Amino acid sequence: MYIKKLKNLSLFALLAISVAACQKKDDDNKTVTPPPTGSATGEVGFEVSNYFGDKALTLNTETYTTASGESVTISKFNYFITNIKLKKADGTEYVQPESYYPVKADVAGSHHFHIKDVPAGTYTSISFLVGVDSARNVSGAQSGGLDVNNAASGMFWSWNTGYIMAQLEGTSPQSTATDKKFVHHIGGFKGEFNSIRSVTITLPQQMVLSADKESTIKLKADANKWFGTNIKVANVTNLMTVNATSKMIADNYATMFSVTSVVNE
Repeated sequence: MYIKKLKNLSLFALLAISVAACQKKDDDNKTVTPPPTGSATGEVGFEVSNYFGDKALTLNTETYTTASGESVTISKFNYFITNIKLKKADGTEYVQPESYYPVKADVAGSHHFHIKDVPAGTYTSISFLVGVDSARNVSGAQSGGLDVNNAASGMFWSWNTGYIMAQLEGTSPQSTATDKKFVHHIGGFKGEFNSIRSVTITLPQQMVLSADKESTIKLKADANKWFGTNIKVANVTNLMTVNATSKMIADNYATMFSVTSVVNE
């Protein structure tokens, strides 16, 4: 009886080993799916083009006519695009961290920038600030797009007054300066004459961002809108302070942006 039981146990052990070996062989032939590493993301590129009305902006040589009939030649046209948000068709938003881009008409490299790690999906609008938010105006020395010794050079007044949100310079026969130049530097981040402006633009077509792909938003800035119908060089030749006039110009430059097209890869 004892020998019979021992044989049965041995047979059971061999059977178990055989089954286990078969299972291991089957498992070795299976495709192992790695665990997900996060949401699928793509990249959004921005291409910024400066215009004056329906003409591409050319510095120093081309003469343009404002809505008030004044003649102007532009030598400098700079502004900050910051705090970019991308809104999906379902109403959710992606907010880019550390979103600070000084765009300078005479620096071609500043006309192109990219936002990485944007969640894939369908987007219908963008929003951003023209200028630098109040928190960063009082945060001391900055880096990246807010580095006043590099990217943001020439776009800063002092640690008390803060960043120049946008600036336009040039010449005009209507200027009251002896050299016929005009200078408009717009700043101020608090109080009655705050010059930070929020811009929201509905995309002319949906941006369909796919995983590991790049979509491009082509943005236009129209310097003619700076003047609107209420700013004349004859009346505002040199403006480098915060007041009611700088507030009017800030209201004007909030309208100068549009999206001309969206390119989906």
